[in-house]
Amino acid sequence: MESGPAIFAGAAFTLFGGALLVWTTVRTLHREPVAYGVAPRAAVALTSLFGAGFLVLGVWCFARL
Repeated sequence: MESGPAIFAGAAFTLFGGALLVWTTVRTLHREPVAYGVAPRAAVALTSLFGAGFLVLGVWCFARL
């Protein structure tokens, strides 16, 4: 009964974290700003950190099954 919400949360966190990391990588490789009005290195560092965090959180949700 409780595995349904864990699967949904794990899928949502994993997809969002992976998409954020891919989006950050593509924007950086094309030398486009990751976030407007923010220093480029800080934007890349923070989005990479949050993307990896969401990815780890999603994997943790799947491990709890």
